[in-house]
Amino acid sequence: MSAHSVSPSAGQAPEGAQIRRPRKRLSRMSWIAGVAVLVLAAPAAASALAGGLVSHGTRPVNSPQSNTRYQVGRHLTIRRPATARRAGSPDPLLAYIALAGGYEVAAVNVSALEITGAYSADSTEGVAVLPDDSQVFAAETGQYDVIAVNTSTAKETAIEVGPYPQDVAVSPDGGVVYATVTGSNTGPGGSDYVAVISPATDTVTSDITVGTAPRQVVFSPDGSTAYVTTQDSIAVIDVAAGRVVREIPDPAGPQGIAVSPDGTTLYVTNPSANALLVISAATGQVEASVATGQEPYSVAVTPDGLAAYVADMNSDAVTVVSTATNAVTATVAVGQLPGTVAVTPDGSEVWVGNILPGDVSVISTATNTVVGTLTGGSGTATLDAAPLGIAFVQAP
Repeated sequence: MSAHSVSPSAGQAPEGAQIRRPRKRLSRMSWIAGVAVLVLAAPAAASALAGGLVSHGTRPVNSPQSNTRYQVGRHLTIRRPATARRAGSPDPLLAYIALAGGYEVAAVNVSALEITGAYSADSTEGVAVLPDDSQVFAAETGQYDVIAVNTSTAKETAIEVGPYPQDVAVSPDGGVVYATVTGSNTGPGGSDYVAVISPATDTVTSDITVGTAPRQVVFSPDGSTAYVTTQDSIAVIDVAAGRVVREIPDPAGPQGIAVSPDGTTLYVTNPSANALLVISAATGQVEASVATGQEPYSVAVTPDGLAAYVADMNSDAVTVVSTATNAVTATVAVGQLPGTVAVTPDGSEVWVGNILPGDVSVISTATNTVVGTLTGGSGTATLDAAPLGIAFVQAP
């Protein structure tokens, strides 16, 4: 695949700069002097569609704070067993990594362990890819846009969705893209909707009101339902009808969300409660609350449905939960401030994006140990990279 990269101007961190750990959720990541800090976006009213999305006001003008980049052509090292994927396989596995601090999305050939390209995107937290790898969608959390990238031509199209979109998800059939428009952190005046994007036209076709400060979104395996975490609930969307049909209360404040492969169970992180909720998708009832590490932010379930992996941001670790017993079976130390977690389609590896070092820890699901670390460039610090989203796709 072809791609292009950008090299913005460098910035320097002042002597004695201190790192502050984010609390509860990342409404926006601001990159000041090379240090990630949490800021609250200013309130912005979300306007309804009237034949197309109206303007949402003046967009922020941001610039990267470093020229550190995930270098195209860089080869990575992971200690894989002999039975694992090898370079040159007919259908290579690809990964797209949203780098909030690096102001780009990196493309990685997982089979060959090589960084193959980079697309520019402002403070992007969420990333998703169509099943045929024809387009990548990145939520420009520092702007009002979702960026659609044609992976064949590297052409980027900015789709205006509203203030500070945090996450994007592609339906299983690739027919629709949802973007959570998070806006301000909480309270009146904040955004409360999901933008519905047609990947055929790269335009917003409608908005769905879901509740204040929508955060993460995921589709059910059959694509009929979507689930969105908001300030104090999980909104359940009927995709065909384009509306919320149920709200599951979660006053502790949900953030990350995953669905079991059979579609029957939701796994939801509650950062302030240091817990993972196990919820029945059919009834909305909480079936279990699993104690995790500090500030569980993101969660992913293995393709066989046997385990859930939770990125515990303030514990610098990943909690492994058995879905059969809802018991913690392992705790895996990773890098500082793990903010995102994703499982490869074959279930053999879990990739964890570490915000502060800017790298990705690779966990073997067979042993629940870290078998490798993906870094951006030889001999360079990757503090500003901050991987906050990872999406896998099997190349056609």
